[in-house]
Amino acid sequence: MIGMSESTGPEEAEVAGVLTAPEEWRLFLERYSELYVQVCADEEELGELLDDDQLEALDRGERIEPWLGGAPATEESLVAAEERLGVRFPPSLRGFFLASDGWTRLDDCVDRVHPCGGVVWMRDSGLGGRMTETYASIPGNEDEVQLFRRCIEIARGEDFWLLDPTDVGPDGEWAAHEVAPKYGDSTRYPSFFALFRSGFESMEEDADEAQD
Repeated sequence: MIGMSESTGPEEAEVAGVLTAPEEWRLFLERYSELYVQVCADEEELGELLDDDQLEALDRGERIEPWLGGAPATEESLVAAEERLGVRFPPSLRGFFLASDGWTRLDDCVDRVHPCGGVVWMRDSGLGGRMTETYASIPGNEDEVQLFRRCIEIARGEDFWLLDPTDVGPDGEWAAHEVAPKYGDSTRYPSFFALFRSGFESMEEDADEAQD
């Protein structure tokens, strides 16, 4: 394993607007769910995500309304998670949790967004802690190790989604990082929403290409 490549700057990963209200997130996540089913899910996965009525409607070419998230977190559970970690989550992450306490489908390299009760400091998670130790054992990885040690882990699979509470924008949003250890690559986004939306935009591009 070698050090991470230079991270993408915020101007390169910027997206328009940040969702903070649970109602806004709910609408966005409904669109995300629908697009994921259309673009990303194979036949086996569709059987896991949809009930029989939805599968039949999909076969008929009708619009369905799948939901890939969970029930909204309560304010009490959200505050408990914040107190456990000793932070107050940034606005877009709070709005997300109050719309859906976690998320089950992202991409091939990230399995899910943790529910608020499962959010941990990367240094304290099993896989995150081992990766931090591995990077620390290799000279030249000092910047990456410091990033891992100060970030919370919000999603994980082969790759990690991290939020940095020491890198805060004027809107109160924490910088988000998508870290791909396999490729020694990291991309910085200005907020959790910007990172989440990047996957939505990739699905939109795939859908457009499929129609061409």
